[in-house]
Amino acid sequence: MPGKAVLLLTMVTAGVVGTGYLLSADNNTQFSWLTELASKDESASVQNTPPAKQPPNSPSQQPEPPTENALGFMLASVADQYAKSTRYPAWSVPLSPERASAYRGNHYEPVSLPLEGNGQFTVTLEKYRFTEGEQILVAAAIQGPQVLGRPLSATLESPESRDAVASTTLEEAGSPGYFEGVLSASQSPGEYRLIVEARLDGKPVRHASTLTIEPYLGEFEGLGNARISNNNLIIPVRFSPEDPGFYALSAQLYVGQRPIAQLQVEKRLDSTSDTINLKAHGTVLANQKVDGQLQLKNLQIRQLPARPGDRTNYAFGPDEGYAFTPPDLDSLTDTPAVNPESEQRAALLRQLADKF
Repeated sequence: MPGKAVLLLTMVTAGVVGTGYLLSADNNTQFSWLTELASKDESASVQNTPPAKQPPNSPSQQPEPPTENALGFMLASVADQYAKSTRYPAWSVPLSPERASAYRGNHYEPVSLPLEGNGQFTVTLEKYRFTEGEQILVAAAIQGPQVLGRPLSATLESPESRDAVASTTLEEAGSPGYFEGVLSASQSPGEYRLIVEARLDGKPVRHASTLTIEPYLGEFEGLGNARISNNNLIIPVRFSPEDPGFYALSAQLYVGQRPIAQLQVEKRLDSTSDTINLKAHGTVLANQKVDGQLQLKNLQIRQLPARPGDRTNYAFGPDEGYAFTPPDLDSLTDTPAVNPESEQRAALLRQLADKF
C-alpha cells in the first residue's frame, strides 16, 4: 500500500506540473511575449510565522501521506481548472489588469547601481529596442556624497568582442547630478552592452546594461473595418512589411481603460498581402458592456526566423494604439471554443479523478 501511494503521488505531481506548463506563461510557444516581460517585473516577499505552541506532553504530529480520496480530489481540481482554461482559443484569451500592467511593451527598466553613503547611479533609456538608424537618448542620474568628476561617457559594446562600436559624452542637463547624451543606433541588428562610466571620488565607476538594435521591419498603417464572423470580432490590422516572411502579431483589446483580451496571430506577409486579422472570440466579449469605441493597444509584431538559428526581429505599433468603433456585438455568445485535443486531455484527467 505505501508503494502504491508513492506511485500515485508521483503520477499526480507529474500531471499537475505538465498541465501547469501547458497553461502557464512558461509555455513559450504560446505567450512568449508575456513570459519575458512578466519575469522582469514580478517579485515576492516572505514572512516567517512562528509555529503554534503544542500542549505539554502532546505527541509530535507527523505528516500523513495523502489518502486515495485526496489524490482524486487533486486530480478533479486540475481537471476543472484545465477545462475552464481550454474554453478560450489560444489566440484570444482573457486579460486581467494585473497581466496587462505586467506587460510594458518596448520598455526599458531603469537600472540603479548602489553607491557608498546610500547613493545611486541610475541609467534610463526611452525604450529597450531601437530601430536601426534611430537615435538613442541616454540619461544618467548620480545621487550621493561622492565627488563627481567630469565628463561622463556612454559607450556601446559588442557583447561578443567587447569592442566599442559607438560612444558619446554625457553633459549635465537641467539639474545637478543629471546628465544626457545621444548615441546612434546605426550598428547591425543585435544585442549590445551599454556602458556609462563616471569618476566618483577619483575612481572610475562603470554602469552596465543592455539594449537591442532591430532592423526596420515595415510600417503600421492603421485598422480596417471590424466585422463579426463565426462568433469572432475580426479586427484587420494593416502592416506593410519591408521583406516577405512569416510574422506574429500580438495586441491587447481594451474597453475604455479596462483590458479584456490578449490577441495574437501568425501569418505570411508579402507585397500582395499587408493585412493581419486579429480575432476576439465571443468568450471574451459576450459578457462585456461596450459603450462607444474599443481600443487596440501594445501592438507588437515579430518577424519569425526564416531558418533555425536566425534571430527574431521586433517592431512596435504607435504608443497610443488604435481606437475603433465595433459593429453590433449582440450576436457574439459565450460559447466555449472547440479544441478536440484539449477536450481529450480534460476528459483523460476527469477519468483519472473518477478512479478514486
